[in-house]
Amino acid sequence: MKHLLVLGAGTAGTMVVNRLRPRLPASDWRITVVDRDDEHHYQPGYLFVPFGTVGRDDVVRRRSRFIPEGVELVFGEIAELDPVACRVTLADGTALAYDQLVIATGTAPRPDLTPGMLGAEWRRGVHEFYTLDGAEALAGALAAFDGGRVVAHVCEMPVTCPVAPLEFLFLADAHFRERGLRERVELVYVTPLDGTFTTPVAAARLGHLLERRGIAVESDFVVERIDDAAKALVSYDERTVPFDLLVTVHVNAGADFVGRSGLGDELNHVGGRPLTHACDGHVNCFVASGDGQTLLLDFDYQTQPLPGRYPLPGIGRFTLLEETAMNHAGKLMFKWLYWHALLRGHDLPFPSAMSLAGKVREVAP
Repeated sequence: MKHLLVLGAGTAGTMVVNRLRPRLPASDWRITVVDRDDEHHYQPGYLFVPFGTVGRDDVVRRRSRFIPEGVELVFGEIAELDPVACRVTLADGTALAYDQLVIATGTAPRPDLTPGMLGAEWRRGVHEFYTLDGAEALAGALAAFDGGRVVAHVCEMPVTCPVAPLEFLFLADAHFRERGLRERVELVYVTPLDGTFTTPVAAARLGHLLERRGIAVESDFVVERIDDAAKALVSYDERTVPFDLLVTVHVNAGADFVGRSGLGDELNHVGGRPLTHACDGHVNCFVASGDGQTLLLDFDYQTQPLPGRYPLPGIGRFTLLEETAMNHAGKLMFKWLYWHALLRGHDLPFPSAMSLAGKVREVAP
């Protein structure tokens, strides 16, 4: 019997075993999936935790609930991967041989890779919301914050969900307005990119979102270190951005064991045949903008975000590159789809491939 080993029981790993178990005969294939614990986190929900609208119970479920019958779930830290011997070793010494391997361990936050980030201000004046513990700590900091400079900052690209720091700022703007503190709070977005929105049409249509909310932008800022004592970001060209509260998107990195193994991202197809599908990078991105509004971006590697309707031409239900309550309903609806359809390997009621149907081709000024 052949053995398919999947490393990681997060979104990708769980989808893989749910889709492959019905397709690989149980008489021929044993399937095992490995992860460190039995907690599956709905990471898009982290964004709302700092504002008190979502709690731990809303974003955490048991992994085992979503693993199909006939798939073995093993808990443990992955210590080593030997691609020559086709063997994975766990921290407790357990060895798992495989015939086919899927690596779905994703990325992990690495605040230690930015000098000064883990200093005395960590989880005091320096926060993040890319982990649940971090989002909960930030909730406490926001509740106690009564005025000053709030800086949302991206260390480097690429990161998971690059619009998340913008969403945080939009929600923070609404949060401080609701508390009657907005005039006492300065909001700043610091990015290593040359602008907030880097494609022409999106920049032309969405650039006003920050200006209208009074959010300042510091672009082309590549952080070299965080000056803990001065409470300031310092770039490689020695520019500084002071803060009272820093909400950072730290460096994202892959699992260390993958780097040690020397294995890249080229895996053989189960049948030894070339893959028949390619990824076009198609993304639907719901960007929460506060006050019950959300804007929607739909794009891929070749096509920039365009205005129009999605997913049906002309009638929607969602409007592209505009803030609407219906878009916000779509963002909230995705959580249900995630738990009940996406993880379980079901097809979503939206096209996976990029389509220009319903979109308006514009030339930015």
